[in-house]
Amino acid sequence: MYRISFFLALILLLNQYATAQTGSIHEPVRYVGGESVDPHVHEGRLRLAVGVESRQTLRVNRTKPELAEDYGWTYNHASNLCYWNGRFYQQYLSNPVDEHIAPGHTLITHSADGRKWSKPEVVFPAYEAPAGVQIPEGYDGYMMHQRMGFYVAPNGRLLTLAFYGHTEDPFKEGGIGRVVREVYKDGSYGPIYFIRYSSHTDWNESNTSFPFYKKSTDRGFLDACESLLADKLKTMQWWDEDNGLDGFYEFEKAGSALSYYRRKDGKVVLLWKRSNVALSEDNGKTFSPIVKVPTLTMAGGKMWGQQTKDGRYAISYNPIDMDEYRYPLIAISGDDGIIFDNMLIIQGEVPARRFFGRWKDFGPCYTRGIIEGNGNPPGNDMWLTYSMNKEDMWVSRVPLPISYAVNGPVNDNFDQLEISGPVPMWNIYAPLWSPVEVVNSPEGKGKSLELKDKDPYDYARAIRIFEEGQEVSLSLKVRSGQNDHGRLEFDVADRYGNRPVRIHFEEGGVLVAYDGHDRKIIGNYQSNRWYTIELKIQATLSGKYSMSLDGKEVLKNAQLTEAVKSVERLSIRTGEYRNLPGRRTPNEDPEPPLPGADDPVKEAVFWVDDVRIQKY
Repeated sequence: MYRISFFLALILLLNQYATAQTGSIHEPVRYVGGESVDPHVHEGRLRLAVGVESRQTLRVNRTKPELAEDYGWTYNHASNLCYWNGRFYQQYLSNPVDEHIAPGHTLITHSADGRKWSKPEVVFPAYEAPAGVQIPEGYDGYMMHQRMGFYVAPNGRLLTLAFYGHTEDPFKEGGIGRVVREVYKDGSYGPIYFIRYSSHTDWNESNTSFPFYKKSTDRGFLDACESLLADKLKTMQWWDEDNGLDGFYEFEKAGSALSYYRRKDGKVVLLWKRSNVALSEDNGKTFSPIVKVPTLTMAGGKMWGQQTKDGRYAISYNPIDMDEYRYPLIAISGDDGIIFDNMLIIQGEVPARRFFGRWKDFGPCYTRGIIEGNGNPPGNDMWLTYSMNKEDMWVSRVPLPISYAVNGPVNDNFDQLEISGPVPMWNIYAPLWSPVEVVNSPEGKGKSLELKDKDPYDYARAIRIFEEGQEVSLSLKVRSGQNDHGRLEFDVADRYGNRPVRIHFEEGGVLVAYDGHDRKIIGNYQSNRWYTIELKIQATLSGKYSMSLDGKEVLKNAQLTEAVKSVERLSIRTGEYRNLPGRRTPNEDPEPPLPGADDPVKEAVFWVDDVRIQKY
């Protein structure tokens, strides 16, 4: 009888786990989409989220630091974002060359619109110990490490925070403590205080460089700090550096690099690195056992989740299980915070890594958004921030709802848009030295889209997604500000990024189109003159296309360069197509900087207007 009862109970228990409802502690979230990344091609053969605007906020410069942040440090990472008092604030940490190698400091840049950003300013300087205090044995200098950058308190005060520790292991016994200072509305900053010392050490106010926060006489600042310390969800982000031997946390173990969101049923979904997820029903005081979600493929980059303004949910991460390659940046989305679908590209570009550094993984990684309570920017968008190659800093604005499909014809002349404002329905990739902007047209009538480029290792790019089709007519006007340098390439692509139609305004004033893999010279182009290009595309497995220039047919029944079943993107960029990143000099370690990485090249400028696309 005992044996029968035991085996019956075991069967019931196993059946419970085998049929656990998705959304339970056994599988808090699940990705049900059929899309997965091909790690061997640009953009991973995924569709793009429509209308994403990505802009660089810092382009590092080692030899001309005045063009960057005045220091010339080339390892930059761990970006955080908030919106407060009508401005975006981006915080990140920085080292001269390598990850976890001293010295290290933390900087902030800010922006009124998320497009034009201020010069970064150091808010937590490289740590200097008080006189007579020695670096403990086994460590080599001081560094910064943090998973949390901002806190908007209930009383409206904005705090910025960071963590000081020892090179090259700032965790637990290697930690010193977490520092805090207030961001004032006039753009200045309050004094630096420690808000919490590492519980693994004997650091305190007597042997560290900044006073304890309770020494402040500002009641509002003190109230903000106390509110933060009492918020267990916010402070759970601190667990990485100090897991709380003093009982600060009510749990014994957590994951690394927390983000979280609140489901509609009130439960909090906790997301950590390497696909680890749990549920909390008491706002982070405790949580269910951590489980590795099998449908979320990722490596060591952060996973970011949030409820979006449209009432839906999104999770962003790098869906590739290789630590050195953290690309592309994607988002999956869903209605209930449990089931997610539609893996779409947020940032698919991986420019050249200009400077070698330890653990400088390729791609857009360590993504963070605006955590609940840390501001609500105008507009119906999701904002993300990340480092590129752990070198340059970026932000992306993702229109909501997150989608990949466009219906109906395209007729874009840009005339109703704001100068230097958003470009609805266009995906924009804009490095600081290769901007993309809406401008007054050069002839003084109407507006157009301008792409500039003076970056030797990157390009400006604008993509217009249109309704997927097999028979598509496409026309646009193009103007080049020069014909002796610079390059503008047009691709018409399918959902996977295959490029069956390729047209180039090349250096030297030559207009080129491809007939299959044959490079056909269409003619010469002049500077500061508009050209109208018209295409008729049959996007089938044995398809063809025809091209007219200023109303005259110049190609008829040209072969597609790649066989496709349909097309849905017009891609315009100021440089040659690039595929995957890679080590530039595989026999050298460390790699030398790329030649001329800190120097702009002669600027090229192009304009695009009157983009019309429809099925025929």
